Amino acid sequence: MFNDCYSGKTVLVTGHTGFKGSWLTAWLLRMGARVVGYSDMVPTQPALFDLLGLSDQIVDIRADVRDLDAVSRTIRDHRPDFVFHLAAQPLVSASYADPVSTYTTNVIGTMTVLDALRTADWLCVAVMITSDKCYDNVEWTWGYRENDALGGKDVYSGSKGAAELIIKSMYHSFFAGGKSPVRIGVGRAGNVIGGGDWAKDRIVVDAVKSWQHNAPVIIRSPHATRPWQHVLEPLSGYLALGQGLAQGGKENGEAFNFGPSGDQNRSVADLLNALFLNWGTSRAFSPFEIQGQTMKEAGLLKLNCDKALHALKWTPTLVFDETAHLTAEWYHSVTVNGADPVTLTAQHLETYLSLAKDRSKSWTA
Repeated sequence: MFNDCYSGKTVLVTGHTGFKGSWLTAWLLRMGARVVGYSDMVPTQPALFDLLGLSDQIVDIRADVRDLDAVSRTIRDHRPDFVFHLAAQPLVSASYADPVSTYTTNVIGTMTVLDALRTADWLCVAVMITSDKCYDNVEWTWGYRENDALGGKDVYSGSKGAAELIIKSMYHSFFAGGKSPVRIGVGRAGNVIGGGDWAKDRIVVDAVKSWQHNAPVIIRSPHATRPWQHVLEPLSGYLALGQGLAQGGKENGEAFNFGPSGDQNRSVADLLNALFLNWGTSRAFSPFEIQGQTMKEAGLLKLNCDKALHALKWTPTLVFDETAHLTAEWYHSVTVNGADPVTLTAQHLETYLSLAKDRSKSWTA
């Protein structure tokens, strides 16, 4: 995978205890990488990070991403070959409750990682992860491209747009044009689902908690449309971007969208119905009930991923029904049937890798 570029390499993952960070850590370990994780805490209980026992398999550092001294010391001591910056405040609802923490974590945290890398004197690839919410969403029907306007009408979106401006200005000030051996790329993705997410106010998590008790989940916006994708999809994109940067391609300083094809976008109601069809016990109740919307959220969001196709030869592996099946299977197997999450997570990773290879995805060569 990825031309073996991660095997035997030191990879720093900020936010490694989160949902995406845990899956990425597990995948990197599968490829033979030495993983250094940096996070202030395990964000949920339960947490995939704990269920997989990842702390015992990596260098597990607990510190605040806004702490420049701690971040700089970690990078200086471990001299990573790759950095995947995922540490963030990832929840829209939490951004309304604590906008200051959201902005400082997502903006200053990004600035801190880049500033710590500014003095690196070895070849290092840094993939900075933001979000598809970084775009100034005017809810048009075509997908946003990487050169479309950034912004956001809510705190979370604004924090991601601001992080993008920080990355751009820092890149051109300190990393562009051979000023540094550090190569920078940006990954934009969102609405990631899959087994092991337990964050508050996430639609899949709320559904699982309700369905365990044979009750419908309460939702706000059934017709809101999102680019839902399994967690391994954007991770394969981030890893492909890291490979391209490491091999000296033209990706340095560039941002890339990673998402499903446009015809795979679905509404919240579509997602819940698809998950419910894959829920393995009695379905003698409605999957959801609707209550009034209480905060500003976009109704329509689509991504154009042509740039990733042309520059990285990256395309998604799964279709929507496969994403729903894998997600529902993980939660039902673990929460209802008591399946071992370590075994099941490994099986899902192998299933994804096998499908990617069968479908001739470029990074499997």
